[in-house]
Amino acid sequence: MAPPVFAAERASGTRIVLADGTELIDAVASWWCVAHGHGHPAIVEAVRRQSEKMCHVMFGGFTHEPAVELAERIAAIAPPGLDRVFLADSGSIAVEVAAKMCVQYQRAAGRPERRRLVALKGGYHGDTCCAMALSDPDGMHELFRGIMPRHFFAEKPRIPFGAEWEASDFDSMRRVIDEHGDEIAAMICEPVFQAANAMWFYNPEYLVQMRRLCDERGILLVFDEIAAGFHRTGPRWAHEHAGAGAAAPDIMCIGKALTGGAMTLAAVAASSRVAETISSGRPSAFMHGPTYMANPLACAAACASLDLFAAGDYASRASRIERSFLEGLAPLRGFPNVADVRVLGAVGVVELRAMPSVGDLRRVILETGVWLRPFSNFVYSIPPFTASGADLSRICEAIREVCALPPGPPPDDPEFHE
Repeated sequence: MAPPVFAAERASGTRIVLADGTELIDAVASWWCVAHGHGHPAIVEAVRRQSEKMCHVMFGGFTHEPAVELAERIAAIAPPGLDRVFLADSGSIAVEVAAKMCVQYQRAAGRPERRRLVALKGGYHGDTCCAMALSDPDGMHELFRGIMPRHFFAEKPRIPFGAEWEASDFDSMRRVIDEHGDEIAAMICEPVFQAANAMWFYNPEYLVQMRRLCDERGILLVFDEIAAGFHRTGPRWAHEHAGAGAAAPDIMCIGKALTGGAMTLAAVAASSRVAETISSGRPSAFMHGPTYMANPLACAAACASLDLFAAGDYASRASRIERSFLEGLAPLRGFPNVADVRVLGAVGVVELRAMPSVGDLRRVILETGVWLRPFSNFVYSIPPFTASGADLSRICEAIREVCALPPGPPPDDPEFHE
């Protein structure tokens, strides 16, 4: 039996309206991108104005004002030193771009043998081929192992966020570097919040250790902030949980909330050292040029989204959502089918021992008026930051209803993935 599918007709704020008039609270921000709510008028107006001037022009041989403005603004809010920006089509493509940057950087630096990356088990970096190859090797992409390049993996960090750090948690990563460091161009991870494969919050000291080891061994450090960035875990960037400047990356990928969910766009911010080293090699240009790179409509939407982030206290909004989730979800730990409850910032996760049936999930969605998209053994909410207290209460109640359901048979389509 397939996952539930509903005919969406329109969306506004935190609501998705179905063709039959049913309204659903979007508890997952349409895969985490609708940060400011659906159809925010400032973003809609920015896209409308830009559409009257130019919808698209190739970004090879041309530049344009929306892209220049967006790149400058991303560089202004990126971690110190990441002042070069490459605009990509989507989050997955941003990861591909970052991986290619790392390999081309090492080649230009005289280390062409360094053309593989090391990632974390439990990680998720997207659905394109290179991004899948850097995601959990035993996760949702196992079906496609035959077409994916092979990289190295360290064990998933086991010390949870908020627990006391244990140095042994980094032993697996250190062993991988000791054994294969001469082949490795870069480390990549989702900082603090492993999203669609594990829904796991880990101790930020792990990032500090990564930064130190990369510096020792001439390896680049890449942070995938696509899901966790823009205040989703509290601070603007999830790696800031490690302390100001304590774990700054060489390359950072952002996306999802970048345009507020208006259209697809992502970005890769890199240091001058990375950019200038690539430019000093052969070829001197970075070898990536997608058709819709720096699409003017998407850039206009992103600039409007960044205006909204700048004008509002989104860290406080994340804290407000966190308090609601802690109050509403923590009591679910006593349910027989609940294995764990995890909350950080504007992310609430309940790990089930077994997922209910698809039919029962559909019934809960319609009866509660809350759109949930469980996957694997996780039922979660990553709502728009505009969700009201009443919205959050209804989301927690809907999750409670799911947790109270009996376990169902495994679905025919187990992906349910992000």
